Amino acid sequence: MSTAPVKSPKAAKKVAKPPAATPAKRLTKAPVKPAAKPVAKPVAKAAVKVGAGKPGSSASLPSMRFYHSQALRDKTLSILEALEAAGDHRGHGDVMADLVTELIEAGMDYYFMRALKQAEVGFVVEQSARIGMSGAVKLISSVNRKFIVRMDRNQLLVVARHIRELS
Repeated sequence: MSTAPVKSPKAAKKVAKPPAATPAKRLTKAPVKPAAKPVAKPVAKAAVKVGAGKPGSSASLPSMRFYHSQALRDKTLSILEALEAAGDHRGHGDVMADLVTELIEAGMDYYFMRALKQAEVGFVVEQSARIGMSGAVKLISSVNRKFIVRMDRNQLLVVARHIRELS
């Protein structure tokens, strides 16, 4: 009977180490298949505008709108009608800038503050959020005002048309 030679512990460590990987021998991960896209459920539409669904039209794109007071709606329509009927645009830039500010305030209140109130997050959180929103509205409005008051009649009419499309 022959016996196998006994190896020293140092020799065993050398044998146990895997050889250094060369670039050709590196393992690569198998490509991961993308997860299946969730199937969107059809949503019933309450009202369809004339011309809705035309490819490329804004009516065919997803949208989010907000509700505001009837008083703001009446004011918006009267300002837009006055601008459209006027031959001169002087003074309308300031009025349009004020209207845009009111619409921004109404939108921010509807989209953000309304959700906080419904979630009942508490008075302190609501007031903190209201202060932050107020600062954001002031910043956005000051930037808008700088551009809107400098617009000529045709540019103001484009803004008016856009506001009408949103409503």
